[in-house]
Amino acid sequence: MHQQLSDWDVDLVVLAGFMRILSEKFVKAWEGKMLNIHPSLLPYYKGMHTHQRVLNTGDVLHGCTVHYVTAELDAGQALAQGVLKVSHHDTVESLATRVHSLEHVIYPQVVEWICSGTIQHTKDGVLYRNEKMQAPVQFCKF
Repeated sequence: MHQQLSDWDVDLVVLAGFMRILSEKFVKAWEGKMLNIHPSLLPYYKGMHTHQRVLNTGDVLHGCTVHYVTAELDAGQALAQGVLKVSHHDTVESLATRVHSLEHVIYPQVVEWICSGTIQHTKDGVLYRNEKMQAPVQFCKF
């Protein structure tokens, strides 16, 4: 996969629903050039079954996070988060649908910011509008 991406002169790898853990060697080769979207407000609920876990704990906020991919699962620098309120009427399916709609807003926005230089991955960290990013940009849907 690395060779093919290199042959194509790829600038950015955008994962969505990939559901595979990539090798540390591959991830390091694409550091700062590979994104993922995760259906939770990272660092909370890494891994699978996030909607059920949110309902089980009674959290009032849920959402999704666009982040850089690192060798540690769902642990890369968070760039943006879509946030919504959890309703007492929500089910796993309704939460999944609502979070999925937020993913369609924030993921293309982050890709556009990277392509335009609004977000930059540097050796000193991630810059957003030429300043060190302290927290992910939040998109709230209440």
